[in-house]
Amino acid sequence: MRIQKIISILLTLVLLFSLTACAAGGTNAGEPIVITDHAGRTVEITETPETIVSGYYITTSLVIALGLEDKLVGIEAKAASRPIYSLAAPELLELPNVGTAKEFNLEACIELEPDLVILPLKLKGVAEQLGELDIPAICVNPENDTLLSETVDMISAATGTEETAEKLLAYSDDALSALSDTLKDADKPSVYLAGNSSYLSTAGAEMYQNTLLENAGCTNAAASVTDTYWAEISYEQLLEWNPEYIVIVPAASYTAEDILNDEALSGLSAVQNGQVYAMPADYESWDSPVPSAFMGSLWIASQIHGDLYSEADYAETLKDFYETFYDFAPNA
Repeated sequence: MRIQKIISILLTLVLLFSLTACAAGGTNAGEPIVITDHAGRTVEITETPETIVSGYYITTSLVIALGLEDKLVGIEAKAASRPIYSLAAPELLELPNVGTAKEFNLEACIELEPDLVILPLKLKGVAEQLGELDIPAICVNPENDTLLSETVDMISAATGTEETAEKLLAYSDDALSALSDTLKDADKPSVYLAGNSSYLSTAGAEMYQNTLLENAGCTNAAASVTDTYWAEISYEQLLEWNPEYIVIVPAASYTAEDILNDEALSGLSAVQNGQVYAMPADYESWDSPVPSAFMGSLWIASQIHGDLYSEADYAETLKDFYETFYDFAPNA
C-alpha cells in the first residue's frame, strides 16, 4: 500500500506539471507560433519578441495599443508628424528610424537586431531578405475592417498579447455596432471624401476610406471609382456627383475655407449649404486603418447625423478609448 501511495503521489505531481506546461503554451514553452501574413508568407516565431521594429505607422500605433511600446527599438521615418506618438509614447520620437515604404533602410533595420519586424505589404521583398537572415518579418495590408482585424490578430499572436488584442477589437466592434443601431433608420447622404494633397483627390470603393464613410451611415460619392489608391478627378466629375457633404481628411494641405471659396465649386450642394467639414488632426489619421480608425466614423456621424448621434456621444467614446488603450486623456 505504501508503494501504491508513493506512485499515486508521483503520478499526481506529473499531471500537475503537465497541466502547468500546457497552460504556459506559446513560444516560451518551445512551441513556435506560425503566422501566414498578408503576403502569403509563412513566418515562424520561436521566441516571444523582446525587440521590435515597426516600419509602418499603422502598426506602430497598434504596437502602442497592445502595450508593447517599450519593446520598440526602431520605427518608420517622420515619427514627429504623428501626434499620437507625442501623446501616448513620446519616447518613440527618440528611436532610430528605418525609413519609409518607398525608401526603407534595410541596413539600419538589421543593425537594431530585432526579434520581430513588421512591414507594409509593399515591402514584401524586404521581409524576404530579413527572413533569409533569420529575422522574422510580418507583412500586413489592413485595407478594410477584416484585414485590419487580421493584422491585429497576427501581431498579437506574434507578441503574446492576444488578450489585449481581443479587448481592442471588441471595443471598436461594439462602438460601430451601437452606431449602426442608432443610424439604422437614418438616410444615407452622399459624402465626398477629399484627400491629403488636393480636394480633387478622393478614395473609391476599393479603399479603406470607403468603409469609414459606410460605417458613419453615409454613401461614398466616389464609390464608382475603382482605383486602389487615391484617385485624381476633375472639377466636372465632382460637380456631376454633387455630394451633400464634403469631409476633408486630417492631414490635408488645404482648409474647408479653400473649398467653400473656390468659385468652380460654388454650384455644389455641399458648398451652398456650408456642409464642408475637416476631420480632427489632433490624434491620428482616422482615414487610415489605425486601431482608432473607427473614431473617424463616429466623428463623421456626429457631424452628419448629429440629431441621432451627438458630438457629446463622440467625445465620450474618444476619451474612454484613448485612456483605455493609449493611456492619455484627449481634449475633446
